[in-house]
Amino acid sequence: MGIDVGTVRIGVASSDPDGILATPLETVRRERSGKHLRRLATLVGETEAVEVIVGLPRTLADRIGSSAQDAIDLADELAARVAPIPVRLADERLTTVSAQRSLREAGVRAKNQRAVIDQAAAVAILQAWLDQRRTLAGGRADG
Repeated sequence: MGIDVGTVRIGVASSDPDGILATPLETVRRERSGKHLRRLATLVGETEAVEVIVGLPRTLADRIGSSAQDAIDLADELAARVAPIPVRLADERLTTVSAQRSLREAGVRAKNQRAVIDQAAAVAILQAWLDQRRTLAGGRADG
C-alpha cells in the first residue's frame, strides 16, 4: 500500500497481489482526532497489505522539512497500529507535480484534479517502489 501524506488529505494506493501495478484506492481526510490513522490501519487490513510505503517529501536540497517530519510522524504512528506489517519511507520529491502533469495530459480539468491528486501521488510513490523492488530483485537473480 502506498500513502501520500498531505496536511488536509492523505492519498492511498494499493497494488495487485503480484506487486506489479499500483492503482488509486482512496483519499482519507486528516482529522485532529486521529480518525485518519484508524482508517489507514483498516485499509491495510482490508487490502491485506504486506508492506506500507509512505512518501517522504524531502526538499530539493535533500533536507527534511516540516512536511517530511509530518510524514515520518504519521509513518511511526501507523507502524504502531499495523505491526508486524512493515511501514517504510520512500523519497517522493516531485510526485505531486508529476501526478498533476499526468492528470492534465489525461484531460482532467484543474478544478477536478483536487479530488484525485492525492491518490495519483500515492500511486506514483507506490509504483516507483514496486518498480525499484522488481529491478533490484531482477539484478540479484541475474548476478
